[in-house]
Amino acid sequence: MTDTIYTIGHSTHSIERFAALLRSVGIAVVSDVRSQPYSRTNPQFNREQLKEFLRAQGIKYVFLGKELGARSDDRSCYRNGQVQYGLLAKTDLFKHRMERVKKGARSYRVALMCAEKDPLDCHRAILVARHLADEGMSVKHILANGRFEDNEQATERLIQRFRVQSNDMFQSHQEIIDEAYARRGNEIAYHEEATADQSADDRRMPGVAT
Repeated sequence: MTDTIYTIGHSTHSIERFAALLRSVGIAVVSDVRSQPYSRTNPQFNREQLKEFLRAQGIKYVFLGKELGARSDDRSCYRNGQVQYGLLAKTDLFKHRMERVKKGARSYRVALMCAEKDPLDCHRAILVARHLADEGMSVKHILANGRFEDNEQATERLIQRFRVQSNDMFQSHQEIIDEAYARRGNEIAYHEEATADQSADDRRMPGVAT
């Protein structure tokens, strides 16, 4: 029994390296939170191939991209053609699946998987992990080098990225966190003008590595 959920980005790993990262933590279930579970540049992580490979490794694959993906079908989540993470997180579909993820994580070691290498470049951290942490779950990000980053550490790194003033006497620490997440969400959230050949869920910004 655990209240810890892991996240991981497949990045440009070989599928063998990806499996090794999962085994190093004892992951039993990979929950794919990509809205579009396919990659033109890394086809080893296409949904069908990945599911079959993980099955052979004794790891279950579950697709959650419809409920927890960054590219929502719910038009109420868009403003000026861009997904708003705050609105998406309030939908019944999102909240219902989050409850099931939390329940599953109490019986199995679960990793939420998306594409981006750095969790701060991906909605798995800026949207999903943030709300899991707010609801009392411990979240650990599996990094490409095999190390872990607690969600609290990722949040502090996000604050530093935007140079949000943490000593502002007129802002609480929670308000500082909210501002940093809102700014990053605005940068990476899916926009309908994004080109059709982008395979990651998040709208990639110039200079964002995968």
